[in-house]
Amino acid sequence: MIATYHKYILNFKQPSGTSRGVMTTKETWFIILNSNYKTGIGECGILRGLSIDDTPDYESKLKWVCDHIELGLELLLKELIEYPSIQFGLEMVFKSLESESEFDLFPSKFTEGQDTIPINGLVWMGDEAFMRKQVKEKIEAGFNCIKLKIGAIDFQAELDILKSIRKEFSISDIELRVDANGAFSAHEALEKLKRLSEYQLHSIEQPIKPKQLDEMANLCEVTPLPIALDEELIGVFSKEEKLKVLQTIKPQYIILKPSLVGGFGGSEQWIKIAENLNIKWWITSALESNVGLNAIAQWTYTLNNTMPQGLGTGSLFTNNFASPLTVKNGTLQYDINKNWNFNLNE
Repeated sequence: MIATYHKYILNFKQPSGTSRGVMTTKETWFIILNSNYKTGIGECGILRGLSIDDTPDYESKLKWVCDHIELGLELLLKELIEYPSIQFGLEMVFKSLESESEFDLFPSKFTEGQDTIPINGLVWMGDEAFMRKQVKEKIEAGFNCIKLKIGAIDFQAELDILKSIRKEFSISDIELRVDANGAFSAHEALEKLKRLSEYQLHSIEQPIKPKQLDEMANLCEVTPLPIALDEELIGVFSKEEKLKVLQTIKPQYIILKPSLVGGFGGSEQWIKIAENLNIKWWITSALESNVGLNAIAQWTYTLNNTMPQGLGTGSLFTNNFASPLTVKNGTLQYDINKNWNFNLNE
C-alpha cells in the first residue's frame, strides 16, 4: 500500500458569512491510497478556527499517517483520536479502496438514483437584502426547510426577516431553523430565544458558545425553542465524556459533522448515546468538497433519518469536483447519468 496526501483550496462563489466571520476559501486535504492496482480517496475536511485538530502539526500528522498506512485502519484511528478530520479521511479512504468504485462507498437506493435525501436550504449571513434574496431563492428552488445563519447582523433585522417569511409561509409550508454559532451571551440568550420562538422555529443551533455546560443545561431546561448542540460536540473524545455532556445539558437535538467529531465511528457513538437519552439528531456536512460530501451523504442515507439533513453545500464552490450529487426540489439526489471528475491539478 502506498499513501500520499494533497492539499486543495476550495474557492467560495461568494463570501459566506457566519457569526465567526466571512469565508472566501476553504482548505481541505486528500489522502490517496494505492494498492493492487486499486485507488482509494479520502478527504480530511478541516475547518480552520473551528476544528479541534486545527494545529500547527496538521500536515506533519498527515505525513506520519501516510508513512504508517500499513498499520491499518483500526490502529491508525486509535492513534488519531485527537485528529477527527484525519480519522474521517482514513475511514473514507479505506472504504473507497475496498469498494467497486472509488466513490460508491455505501451502495443503496440513493446511489442507484432511486431515492433522495431531504435537506435544508442554507442562508448565509450578510446584509438584510442579501439574506432576503437567498431566502427567496431557496423557496423558489423547492426547499421546504430553510436554515438561516444568525447572530452577526442587527438582531431586530434578523427577526424582521423571519417575520416576513412567516407572513407568507406557515409552519406547514416552511420549516425554519436558525444557527447562531454561539453568538449569544449566556445572560441574553433566553430573552433572544423567546423573541425567536414567536416565529414557530424548528430549532436553534448552538445559541451560546460551547464549554458552558451549566449555562447551556439551564437554557435547554427552560427554552421556548428546541436547542441543537453543534460546536458543543467538538473535542469531546471519550464515550464517558460524550455521555456526561448529553446527560448534563439534555439538549433537544444534536448535530453531527463527521469531519469534526471523528468520522462515521465517532458520529455513530454520539447517535447511540443520544438515542438512549431520547435526544434526536441529524447530520450536516462541514464544507467538504463533493468527495467528502458524497461519503457523508451515502452514509447518512443508511441511517434512515427522515428529517431534513444539512447536506446542501456542494454548490458553494467554484472549483468543486464534478459529481453525480445534485440538489433538486429541496433534496440531495445522485444522478447516475453524471460522472465524477476528481482532478487535484485543476
